[in-house]
Amino acid sequence: MKRPLLFSAVLILGAIACNLPGAASTPDPLPTFAAQTVMARLTESAGDTQEPPPTIALTPSPATATELSASPTSTNTPIPTTTEVPCNRAAFVSDVTIPDGTELAQGEAFTKTWRLRNTGSCTWNSSYALVFDSGDSMGGPASKPLVGSVAPNQTVDISVDLTAPNESGTFKGNWKLRSDSGVLFGVGGSGNVAFYVEIKTPGVGDTIAYDFVANYCSAEWRSAAGVLSCPGTTGDSEGFVIKIAEPKLEDGRTENEPALETHPQWINDGVITGKFPAFDVQSGDNFRTIIGCLYNATLCNVRFQFNYRADGGPLQNLGSWVETNDGSIRSLEIDLSPLAGKSVEFVLAVQANGSSGQDWAFWLYPHIRR
Repeated sequence: MKRPLLFSAVLILGAIACNLPGAASTPDPLPTFAAQTVMARLTESAGDTQEPPPTIALTPSPATATELSASPTSTNTPIPTTTEVPCNRAAFVSDVTIPDGTELAQGEAFTKTWRLRNTGSCTWNSSYALVFDSGDSMGGPASKPLVGSVAPNQTVDISVDLTAPNESGTFKGNWKLRSDSGVLFGVGGSGNVAFYVEIKTPGVGDTIAYDFVANYCSAEWRSAAGVLSCPGTTGDSEGFVIKIAEPKLEDGRTENEPALETHPQWINDGVITGKFPAFDVQSGDNFRTIIGCLYNATLCNVRFQFNYRADGGPLQNLGSWVETNDGSIRSLEIDLSPLAGKSVEFVLAVQANGSSGQDWAFWLYPHIRR
């Protein structure tokens, strides 16, 4: 009698187990409903009207000037990449002694010291050397071994003893480093830009006859848009001129002499010119300045011109130079003696080579020395 009762109990328990929640074999309708809802919403949004992207004007306003150099924003997560650090690479940090443009007496001995950072992957040791590259050697050695060792990311002060030339003028000497395997390298993004020393040696009785920076708002500044205000406003699409007390140049160094930033009109082949009041030139007068692009003006590509109009005559040219942001700058020294005895209106001019987006062109302390 006990066996039939036990068999019945097993059948009853089996029936109850089939109705428990965990044993259900029918799919839950909620996930299917949710998926259908998402698909419906995607279908609806696909039919929405989209606004067209904004059009960038050929002559950008100051507000859009920075947009020309902005990188597009990506919605994709970037894949990390590993960039190999070159063995021999350096970065300029500062001039410890003799800042660019320092005036020294003719024949004066001095020590130039640069502060550099080892941005490569190899340690510099005493088999590395400072070497003269080009320009004015100023009595310096052809090479000089480094002292001690400099590990990657460390800074070091490197010095060389020099002598100012026995003549008046502006003098510049370019230097680089040489590795223990004989590889020459310098500073800059590609590691091939020389660092340098630049001095001025005035002649006996030399004076500043005219300072273009001090008188820059006495000039008439123009572009194709007409007469420009002075000082101008950075980013003005019609072109602008401003004074910078301590400009940072394309090679990364900050100067202690003032500069004029002259940005051409923001159009293809845009121009800016500044005509200064008439100046009476004397024999022995020299025009001096340094030209180039300001720091981070990576797209800078301009043509500088130094023009003049003598005694109300036609416009004449004294020189023309193309400059890009290549990590190097250019020193100018122009003898004005052929114009002696004339009343001369000098004109500083800058023209964009093609589009004008980052043509932050500078004239570092333009002046006439007598």
